[in-house]
Amino acid sequence: MEIRAGTELPARREPIELHTGDGLTLVGELAQPLDRPPVATLVTLHPLPTHGGFMDSHVYKKAANRLPALASLAVLRFNTRGTSSERGTSQGAFDGGEGERFDVAAALEYAEYHDLPRVWVIGWSFGTELALKWAHDPLVEGAILLSPPLHRATDDDLDAWARFGRPLTVLVPEFDDYLRPEEARERFARVPQAEVIGVEGAKHLWVGEPYVRIVLDEIVKRVNPAAYPLPTHL
Repeated sequence: MEIRAGTELPARREPIELHTGDGLTLVGELAQPLDRPPVATLVTLHPLPTHGGFMDSHVYKKAANRLPALASLAVLRFNTRGTSSERGTSQGAFDGGEGERFDVAAALEYAEYHDLPRVWVIGWSFGTELALKWAHDPLVEGAILLSPPLHRATDDDLDAWARFGRPLTVLVPEFDDYLRPEEARERFARVPQAEVIGVEGAKHLWVGEPYVRIVLDEIVKRVNPAAYPLPTHL
């Protein structure tokens, strides 16, 4: 069987709620391997909700559909404040990346409280800004950024991540709308542990199964290299 865009492999999937330090309830889902404990955990931060980003944004939905089975990973997805999906609507209102600091903290606290292992933060577009600004937590082993615009995240945030010292992998589409590989290498040069990877032919939204596979492979290569490369058939 070929793994296609709509393939959903077996996993333990459960609806979850996150509770923020400023009193909001956020909705999400945790997907884990069906018959074994996860070897690591992905905490995903979605694209800009005012432009259609949510926990079901396609790369994250496909990660939850595949990676528990193929790479023994737990995948935690959630809607940031004021964001809606099929799972429901998180309380609160979009706050431009500032109040969302509590959302990131709530997700990490959930992972810690439930003993989820080896937490990596995955940020996509707006989610990369949240990762760079608010994911400096001792629980976090590293971060992987998809299509970082570097609008809200400043050089000060990059310097803070440099001091944080955790690995940072940055996947930059060749034809990104906001930040392309050459400029990304210049901007991220101030983070010594950052690895910037330009992806030929890709665009900001990673549309197309070949690009989704590249993203998921690069995530697995860092988080659970024993499962790399991911199979394309079962």
